[in-house]
Amino acid sequence: MVGGIGSGGGSAMDGIKAALQRQAEAAQRLSEAQSRINSGAEEAAVDGTGFGSKLNQGLEQINHQVQLSDKLVDGITSGKITEFHEVAAQIKQADLSFKFSLAVRNKFVDAYREIMRMSV
Repeated sequence: MVGGIGSGGGSAMDGIKAALQRQAEAAQRLSEAQSRINSGAEEAAVDGTGFGSKLNQGLEQINHQVQLSDKLVDGITSGKITEFHEVAAQIKQADLSFKFSLAVRNKFVDAYREIMRMSV
């Protein structure tokens, strides 16, 4: 009965076989693309260009700025630094960097909460 379905002289079995062949080819292409993505992620992790390493580097820079501004304040109070306006500019820059990092963290938390609310 299945052999009689279809047009153009081909049987339904041929159509099913062709569809299965196309599906297998698509699955193979998807598998190859996934392996390329994984190898690219491994390369990025090795050479330090991945998202996590960039995020870590940014946090280290912000931490360094905050620690430097603390040292500058100590230098002013001890009298070693007399250029108050430069210290104020450094402190403001560290403050803005810290506030920016907090805003990014809040966006990550909001995105995580949104993903957790999704029904699968």
